[in-house]
Amino acid sequence: MLTAPDVRLLAPLFPPERPGPLIHAHAAATGVGCARVDRWPDPRAALVTLPGGNHALGGDPDALTPDDLAGVAGFVDAPGHWRPLLTGADPHVGTWRRLFAELPASVPVPRSDARLLGPADVDALAALDPGSAWIHDTWGGAAALAAAGVARAVVVDGRAVSVAVPFYRGERYEDIGVVTDPAFRGRGLSTACAAAVVHDVRARGRTPTWTTSPPNLASRAVAARLGFVGVGEGVLHALGVPVPD
Repeated sequence: MLTAPDVRLLAPLFPPERPGPLIHAHAAATGVGCARVDRWPDPRAALVTLPGGNHALGGDPDALTPDDLAGVAGFVDAPGHWRPLLTGADPHVGTWRRLFAELPASVPVPRSDARLLGPADVDALAALDPGSAWIHDTWGGAAALAAAGVARAVVVDGRAVSVAVPFYRGERYEDIGVVTDPAFRGRGLSTACAAAVVHDVRARGRTPTWTTSPPNLASRAVAARLGFVGVGEGVLHALGVPVPD
């Protein structure tokens, strides 16, 4: 098991950064997560894991066996040639279709007063609606996300009711995720929080991207309002978990 700093050494096994899941890049850039390899040194294949069941496979699938994936559950980003190995590990492995979008540098985005959260806001993040708590998974939980100082939120009575974050942070791209409490939807809060994160991402010299699924019309509408343009699609492999609706 490699710790997050060592994950950077696995870059040759993974494709270059592109819009979409940035699991290896996020682990390398943030220090969150870990990796398994077939051997060390000179690994031929690697599985990088972020908290919340987010995984990526890279390298040569022939270097692993289905038993090497025992206990792995969640959504796996892997090229199609990994599918036989995944099916060997879980004959019922599902496919979750994903849409990828990018925000062109020429598109202006209005400023937003969504608040930048810091370590003092951990309680506000921890009080998120349970259905929205996935937003801090890739950062390792509410406390870690608050400490990172990258989340933008609307806070009401000490509770974050809408939060946007760079769900995946790479060196070239940052993929934005956003949630809003069901009781506060329809007020433009997701758009406002995501717009604030867009400005932060651009200020860091990176390109904002957006990932969602075809049925998620609300997410697609927020992306469209902000000016994101579709650049492709792909799939995540649902290993040991159901494919979301």
